[in-house]
Amino acid sequence: MKKWYAVLGDPINQSMSPAMHDHWFQENDVDATYIPIHVTEENLGETVASLKRLGCSGWNVTVPHKSAIIPFLDELDPSAKVMNAVNTVEVLADGSLRGSNTDGEGFVRSLEEAFGDRCQNDQVLVVGAGGAARGIAYALHEAGYGPITFTNRTIDKAVRLAEGISQASVVSIDEAEQNLAAYGLIVQTTSVGMNFAQQGKPIDPKNVSTGAVVADIIYNPLETEFLIEASENGAYILNGTGMFVHQGALAFKKWTTIQPDTEKMIGKITVNLGGKLC
Repeated sequence: MKKWYAVLGDPINQSMSPAMHDHWFQENDVDATYIPIHVTEENLGETVASLKRLGCSGWNVTVPHKSAIIPFLDELDPSAKVMNAVNTVEVLADGSLRGSNTDGEGFVRSLEEAFGDRCQNDQVLVVGAGGAARGIAYALHEAGYGPITFTNRTIDKAVRLAEGISQASVVSIDEAEQNLAAYGLIVQTTSVGMNFAQQGKPIDPKNVSTGAVVADIIYNPLETEFLIEASENGAYILNGTGMFVHQGALAFKKWTTIQPDTEKMIGKITVNLGGKLC
């Protein structure tokens, strides 16, 4: 019987996950399909129950439901527990639901694919204090990066986030901008610049050090205003395409035990961004 998978979010039309996973299903001769489902917050619990009832084999979770979905799951893996966020749900043999989070590991894989261990001993600045910041910071810490510093417009959120990471610290946006040259790896995790809808920069990169690595987890556009200016000031830059593909590949392997071709997919998305994958 054909299996089916899904991604839940609000909004969801912008998601490239269906095209990516359907391509991997076809490429690996897996008889399955993957669909986007628009889910509002008030309908999340009912949707999870319906997915179980209708035989969905697993699903991804995107904004704004990564934390809200947790009460509707039966168990969490260690990454999801620490991050308090889920982006992948597996339906186990007994019908129970296990949540995990592949965002952070996906980012680390994309970073190391592009730069090896170049940033391993550098000070790290994480811009933002949402679920993505939490997942990426946790994964970086677990992989031996740091020390890690958080900065965010709402400083209280950054303080709460830093409490969960050993030896992490917090600075204001102004402090971060003034001392930007101290960081060898800067990771932008907010939505500023996404889809050209939120113009501007979350932080001014004018003081970035030459040769620093500046990453933005946004992949549409491929280069945000933040990345363009960081590059002009001598930084190496990394967009969110690799993170998106690698977090999806980790989910795909959890569902199917198959490791898909990430290199080819990153190339496809880079070439076809804004259009249909083919």
